[in-house]
Amino acid sequence: MNWKIKDFVFNIEKPLIMGILNVTPDSFYDGGKFFNLDKAVERGIEIEKEGADIIDIGGQSTRPGSKQVDEKEEIERVIPVIKVLSKELKIPISCDTFRSKVAEKAIENGAKIINDISAFSMDKNLLDVIKNSDCGYVLMHMKGTPENMQINPYYEDVMGEISEFFEEKLKILEENKVNIERVVIDPGIGFGKRVCDNIEILKNLDKFKKFNRPILIGTSRKSFIGKILNLEVEERLSPTIATNVYAYLKGAGIFRVHDVKEVKNAIDIIYWIEKVVEI
Repeated sequence: MNWKIKDFVFNIEKPLIMGILNVTPDSFYDGGKFFNLDKAVERGIEIEKEGADIIDIGGQSTRPGSKQVDEKEEIERVIPVIKVLSKELKIPISCDTFRSKVAEKAIENGAKIINDISAFSMDKNLLDVIKNSDCGYVLMHMKGTPENMQINPYYEDVMGEISEFFEEKLKILEENKVNIERVVIDPGIGFGKRVCDNIEILKNLDKFKKFNRPILIGTSRKSFIGKILNLEVEERLSPTIATNVYAYLKGAGIFRVHDVKEVKNAIDIIYWIEKVVEI
């Protein structure tokens, strides 16, 4: 299965690692670490060296309870980083945003993917930006907004409701003449989900294969891991690796992570055991 992005086509037969670079003061794990332009660029180069296939740059925290920064601030955070790294890196850059103007400027400055937590519901103009570009697009499910999504989320049928969501949104994209080969789907682990919902999604991830689109998964150091195992965020590396390996075995092809090298090594060895006949 292919994922077409601007100037490039990924073959998802081999798993892809999307390295996270948060240019924010308040992200739940790495907030403040790379808020400075030089540090962000340095980390971006390091992410590529660690083996990432994509780097995902975000200027607004989407942790539970986070409040939106204004558009101008988000642009000032991410665009300088994208502009520099697009010239420094060989791997494609993704911009993690739900705002149309941020996405537009990101694409103008070298981003080849838009990773949208809102499925174009928080800024209706984002659909036009996607339609009028040839960038890749991550279509993610979220219940509510980052500010309120973890206030008593509830599902009658989490898998059924997310499947209906993907059906509706993919149809809208097709009706707007967006080539579906540019789209990957993300069920949104931790975005308006209880612990039981996250587990149900992981256990049944293969059911999303019916959409015939690559599946992106993001479990990296998230709170459901901490709640299950009573671990602080700094202690969640090994269970993060385990959840990503499990997701790969259930059909995920793209893994959005903070710890690029560690997760890549774990996924790659499973890939070699399963797929490769000779070395």
